[in-house]
Amino acid sequence: MNIGRQLPCSVEPIEAALGGLRTLIVHGIVWIMAVISRTVATLRIMGDDLDPDEVTRLLGVEPTVSALAGDVHPTRSGRKVTARTNSWLLEAEAVSSGGLDDRIADLLAPLPSDPAVWRELSRHFRCDVFCGLFVDGGNAGAGLRPEVLAMLGERGLRLELDIYGGSD
Repeated sequence: MNIGRQLPCSVEPIEAALGGLRTLIVHGIVWIMAVISRTVATLRIMGDDLDPDEVTRLLGVEPTVSALAGDVHPTRSGRKVTARTNSWLLEAEAVSSGGLDDRIADLLAPLPSDPAVWRELSRHFRCDVFCGLFVDGGNAGAGLRPEVLAMLGERGLRLELDIYGGSD
């Protein structure tokens, strides 16, 4: 295989031959990169004075999960954790297709876009979009479309990323 060498063909046949591995062509050199196998995204609103019912009323959407400080709840792995602060969480559906920007856009689409709502929430609470990217080994990359960046920026939402390698 001519990895890192100039190849006289387009990227599509290379991706097909490599089973869909992500490729990048820079100055005629093909670089093969790992694939992001899964992405998850969660809108997190947290704070000691947060009332989950009030956040639900403001956003018009039920949370995937909410908690009050001191609540004990199981994680997906079955481990029990105690909430350190009040929280309201909305998770995008975890799917193996589509990119990070699709998860974020899906997450934010049903929520109000009114900046006043988000300013009110951000003034009192920590608000962010937490994303997990699961990589099947090696180097991988992800990008966000300008319209998804605008959705985050207009709402004043910080983007938090966790990247998990092959065995995580």
